[in-house]
Amino acid sequence: MSDALLEISNLWYWYEDESNPVLPGLELVVAPGQFVALVGANGSGKTTLTKHFNGLLRPRRGKVCLDGQDISQRSVGELARRVGYLFQHPEDQIFSTTVRREVAFGPKNLGLPSALVEERVKDALARFDLTSVADKPPAILSHGLRRRVTLASLAAMDSLLLVLDEPTVGLDAPMVYETMAWLTEQHRQGRTIFLVTHDMALAARHASRIIVLHQGRIIADGPATELFALPDLLTRASLTPPPVTMLSRALEPFGLPGTSLTVESFCTQYLAAVQARTLPKPESNQPSTSQAGEPPAPAQGEDRS
Repeated sequence: MSDALLEISNLWYWYEDESNPVLPGLELVVAPGQFVALVGANGSGKTTLTKHFNGLLRPRRGKVCLDGQDISQRSVGELARRVGYLFQHPEDQIFSTTVRREVAFGPKNLGLPSALVEERVKDALARFDLTSVADKPPAILSHGLRRRVTLASLAAMDSLLLVLDEPTVGLDAPMVYETMAWLTEQHRQGRTIFLVTHDMALAARHASRIIVLHQGRIIADGPATELFALPDLLTRASLTPPPVTMLSRALEPFGLPGTSLTVESFCTQYLAAVQARTLPKPESNQPSTSQAGEPPAPAQGEDRS
């Protein structure tokens, strides 16, 4: 596909044993501007796959092309201009002595002018509220702040393809919201997002395309509404829909479509179903004068059946 940003053909990869490949001939095409969620059980090959996007791993067989060019002909440094990669654990990514140096490392290694590097670093530190700790060692910061540092480093690179491996693990709710809000901003600006996650609620809310990986093979690829309608496939991949989707489906006999992916959509569908079934309100709201323990007498002409 000439318009593909990322095209993977017959990708084979194994670590030590060729007879036990992690990726046995995988095929994948990602178009520019997509927001893709990659899901699957632990050991399904998600991280192994994404490390091929920026050259951290190289195919044993097959081909990975970025912008139509085989990445085997390009260095990790060259690929970093196009692909920003966020590791699952911040400590695997951070190595500089201060937060400022960590955020500046990538842009400097791209050979950007010093004034542009300084501008990008300043903006990234401000965006993730790190200015006050810019000259502190990342090692003394909390997990949440270290994750902010890695996100700021990614932002300073200004890559067009962002690959994030479980970026919300260990974060509290406000930090999860901030992380996903930033990714949403980047997507709206035209960047392609490739999110590895176990959080089906995040995948359902943000991704337009969900890819399910099982034992190194893609067993489903499409929108969340299609994926969560396949219970046998979800069981095979050790996945469960978001709780709100499960609740929505359980209420299908009562008039809900059973397709809610978010709390907001569930509320909209639930209210619509309730309104469709609502009986006329009683004519009077006056308190009943019946004796305790007895139901109030029906209004004249009212049918209690």
